[in-house]
Amino acid sequence: MRPVRSIPHARKAAAVAAIITVAAASPTTATGGTAGGRSSHASVTGAGEFRLPYLDDADIRSFTFDAHAAPYSRPLPGVPTGLPTDAYGTVTVSHYSAERDVTYTAEGTVDCLVTAPGSATVTAVIFKVSAGGPDWVGRRLGFSVHDAGGGKPGRASRDRVGFSWADGVNTTYTEEGGTEFSVGPCMAPAAFAPVTSGGYRVRHTDLPPWPTG
Repeated sequence: MRPVRSIPHARKAAAVAAIITVAAASPTTATGGTAGGRSSHASVTGAGEFRLPYLDDADIRSFTFDAHAAPYSRPLPGVPTGLPTDAYGTVTVSHYSAERDVTYTAEGTVDCLVTAPGSATVTAVIFKVSAGGPDWVGRRLGFSVHDAGGGKPGRASRDRVGFSWADGVNTTYTEEGGTEFSVGPCMAPAAFAPVTSGGYRVRHTDLPPWPTG
């Protein structure tokens, strides 16, 4: 992709406005709620733009997360209890390509979430991509988040994100010159990309033990 040094402010504003946040699945479908309806489980929420440390371009990239753990809520063949990393919610990807002068968005349903203090890994299966976007429908994508704590007004965010697809750091290059990537539940690289505006909140909770009986 050719480097582009600057873009009009109005165009940037339009690209940021294109971020679409989809309402998450109702918390009543999750397990482990507490009094008053507030979940006692882990979550990743927030929205932010980020830059790629190895590319100098004028593209605008952002992620929006509304991901919530729901342990043992997705029965699987051979695992009727589901998994401790089960989760629900949505992830939205927005990318303004300066070279193509187009913004595309992609929306995914969260299927896995695991956290540690200040960090999280999320995967989501994409169900919708806007015009001009990649062929992602039905594909699982991986995301990582580093929550560096609350930022102060006027200071740059110290949060970081990572992701699993092209322009990421874990794409496999084939002998034929093509690229491929395959992401299992809760798989993503470390959060390598610095957040430049906005930010994320990781609420950590240890994974619960397997059900007994």
